[in-house]
Amino acid sequence: MPPITVIVIGAGSRGTTYAEYAIHHPDQVRVAGVAEPRDHWRAAFAARHALPADRVFAGWREVAARPRFADAAIIATPDALHAEPAVALAGLGYNLLLEKPMAPNAADCRRIVAAAQANGILFGVCHVMRYTTYTKRVKEIVDSGRLGDIVSLQHLEPVGYWHQAHSYVRGNWRNERDSSPMLLAKSCHDLDWIRHILGRRCTHVSSFGNLKHLRPENRPPDAADRCLDCALEPDCPYSAVKIYLGRVRRGLTGWPVNVLTPDLTEWGVTEALRNGPYGRCVYACDNDVVDHQVVNMQFEGGATASFTMTAFTRQRDRETRIFGTHGELYGAGRFIEVHDFLTDQTERIDLATASDGSILSGHGGGDLGLMTHFAGALLSGDPSLILSGPAESLETHLMVFAAEQARHEARVVAMADWI
Repeated sequence: MPPITVIVIGAGSRGTTYAEYAIHHPDQVRVAGVAEPRDHWRAAFAARHALPADRVFAGWREVAARPRFADAAIIATPDALHAEPAVALAGLGYNLLLEKPMAPNAADCRRIVAAAQANGILFGVCHVMRYTTYTKRVKEIVDSGRLGDIVSLQHLEPVGYWHQAHSYVRGNWRNERDSSPMLLAKSCHDLDWIRHILGRRCTHVSSFGNLKHLRPENRPPDAADRCLDCALEPDCPYSAVKIYLGRVRRGLTGWPVNVLTPDLTEWGVTEALRNGPYGRCVYACDNDVVDHQVVNMQFEGGATASFTMTAFTRQRDRETRIFGTHGELYGAGRFIEVHDFLTDQTERIDLATASDGSILSGHGGGDLGLMTHFAGALLSGDPSLILSGPAESLETHLMVFAAEQARHEARVVAMADWI
C-alpha cells in the first residue's frame, strides 16, 4: 500500500513537528506540499522534505485554488487562522488534522466541524494528550472498574514560570485579541483530557482566574524595558537572558529558542532579544491572558472535577488524582500509583516514557501517538483510530467557552446552554 500524502499548512513549530513523522515513517506518510508565508521557514521545510517548487506555497489560498493533490492536510496556522483553510480544504475533500484549539470562538468551531461532517472526511484535532501511553493506561484503569465508581477528579496543569513568560507574556498567545483566552490556548488539552478519562458529558461549569502578577503594576522600580539593558536582570527569574541565552550557552537551541530567530548563534539570539518581542521585560508587555485559573465541573451521574492551571511552578508533567469508591489513583506523566481500599496496598506503575531523542517524542509521546493514529486511520479507512474526532472535540471546546463565560460572569453555567 502506498503512503498517504499530506500538505502542511503552517510550517512553524507544530507543523514542522508533525511533518517529521514522514521522515521517520516514509512507508506510511509522504509530505506533498507546504504553505508558509515566512520565507526562511518555508524554504527550510521544503528542503527538509525535498519538495518541488510547484508544491511550495506562500499561503493556503494557493493550495485551495488547485484541484486536490494530496490525501490530507495538516493545518498548523495561528489559532485565529484555522477556520478558513479548514472549511475550504474540507470542501475540496482533504482529510484534516487540525492543531488545537480548533478556533478562538464557538461559531468557527461549529463551522469547521459542520464542514468536516458534510464532506465526509476523516478529521482529527491535535489533542495530543489523548494519545500518550500514560493516558491510555489511566483510561484502562478507570474503565476497568478497579477504582469503583468515579466520584471526583483533580487535575493540575503546572505551566512553568518560564513557559508562561515565553508563550503567554512575550509570545504569540499573550493576549486574547490576537490569539485566544489562556484556557483555550493552553488548557483546552486538559478539559478535553478530563472528559476523555471520565467518559461522561459535562453538565455544569464554574471558573475563576485573572492576571495576578505579570503586569505593569508589579514592575520593579528602575527595571528597564528590555532585559539586555536592565541592571536588575541577574536577579529576575523571568530574565530573557537566562531563559534564552542561558540555553544557547549550554548548546540547547531547540524550542523555545528556535522560535525567536532562524539564527541560533549567540549573536543571532542576542539580536532577537535586542529587537524582538522576546527580549521585553515581562512586566512591560501587552499581555492580558490569565496567569492562573481554576475550573470546577460537574458530569453526568454526579461526578465532579476540578482543574487548576498556574504559571507559578517549575516545569513538570501534569498531575492528576482520581477518587473512586474502591480506590484512588495518582498520576504524573511517567508514574501512576493505584491504591486499593480492600487490600490497602498501593501499586506503582513506571511507564518509562523517556524521550527517544526524536522531535515527535514531545508531549510525553503524544505527538508520535497522534500521527500514528491519524496515519493509521487514513491507511485503513477506519475513523475510530482518531481518538479526537469532530463531535467530542467540539463538545470539549464548548466546555472551555462555557468556563470562560462562567469566569467573566462569576456564575455557574449549564452546558445545555452551549450544546
